[in-house]
Amino acid sequence: MEREKVTIQYLQKKKAKRQKISMLTAYDYPMAKLIDDAGVDIILVGDSLGMVVLGYDSTLHVTMEDMIRHSQAARRGTKSAFLVGDMPYKSYENKADAVRNAKRFIEEAGCDAVKLEGGTESLEAAGAIISSSIQVMGHLGLTPQSIEKLGGYKVQGKTAEAARLIIEDAKKLEEIGCFSLVLECIPSEIAKIITSELDIPTIGIGAGKDCDGQVLVTNDMVGLFDRFLPKFAKRYVNLSDKIMEAISTYKKEVEEGAFPAPEHEFTIKKEELEKI
Repeated sequence: MEREKVTIQYLQKKKAKRQKISMLTAYDYPMAKLIDDAGVDIILVGDSLGMVVLGYDSTLHVTMEDMIRHSQAARRGTKSAFLVGDMPYKSYENKADAVRNAKRFIEEAGCDAVKLEGGTESLEAAGAIISSSIQVMGHLGLTPQSIEKLGGYKVQGKTAEAARLIIEDAKKLEEIGCFSLVLECIPSEIAKIITSELDIPTIGIGAGKDCDGQVLVTNDMVGLFDRFLPKFAKRYVNLSDKIMEAISTYKKEVEEGAFPAPEHEFTIKKEELEKI
């Protein structure tokens, strides 16, 4: 039986009932379909695709065209999960750009909402998008689009002052109307405080178990990205090994003439062949 479409109201009810929210990334049709069929609540078409799909060294090279194309593919595989498109670097530097690009995710790619990074510095952009009747998911803590400013992939909010700023930004994002927040790479104690003080769901990634939900980059959890595995990520299966084994077996069978076998071939009737 097909499950009901996940909505913001559904996510809010899960928080109220203290039921955990699941979220994973997808960048194409087949992975989105698998995640959707598995019953995951939220699918994020993350700008992490720049690293795990396109092979860049960061997310900073991802364009709006990249995001729209991959969001469209993920949409085709998503029936019930709540689909969120990640606004890429420099796509929301001012309110006009923010609204125009956010609308593309909704109108061209069929997303249910957009996600953007940053706190105080992104409030105007987020507010403008929300005012245009588009739902926004915030993102605080380690924000990969600001990696040069942050000095690398480091845990954020480790001092009282830094933690206080994250907590304040979380409240500001809720006040302007964000429906949810991603909290990335912050101390679990700080994530717990934010989760308890906000009415909107928090989704953690490297932020401890007390968030309302969790998100991982799917390519990390299934072993399809080999450059590094973040401390917060858990690898549930290593598909790279299984795929490599299959490819090596295929190569061997081709070279030995074992593939294709008769069951993989098509034939023509003898009388038709004789006419040739």
